[in-house]
Amino acid sequence: MKKDIHPDYHPVVFRDVSGEFAFLTRSTATPSKTVVWEDGNTYPVVDIEISSATHPFYTGQSRVVDTAGRVEKFRQRYGDRGSKGAEKKAAPEPPAPEASDSGEA
Repeated sequence: MKKDIHPDYHPVVFRDVSGEFAFLTRSTATPSKTVVWEDGNTYPVVDIEISSATHPFYTGQSRVVDTAGRVEKFRQRYGDRGSKGAEKKAAPEPPAPEASDSGEA
């Protein structure tokens, strides 16, 4: 293994913010927040939105997760472009037949 080219590999706590679940593992992530773990040591902590404790596939419960307002963010970015194009425009009416001047009166 070459020296000085690999990132620092250290213990990190990953904490599920939507559930009461956290686990200690090793990672190259270097977050700025720390937490005191069950063993009394202080470790950097990475907050995650979904883990195996709260994921619908593993829990069997379905739920809606809209943490950053994804739908609103999409609408702000793209507006209502899709709904305007989907509306059908009414077909223009054919012009009325013109009266002919054949000299009969």
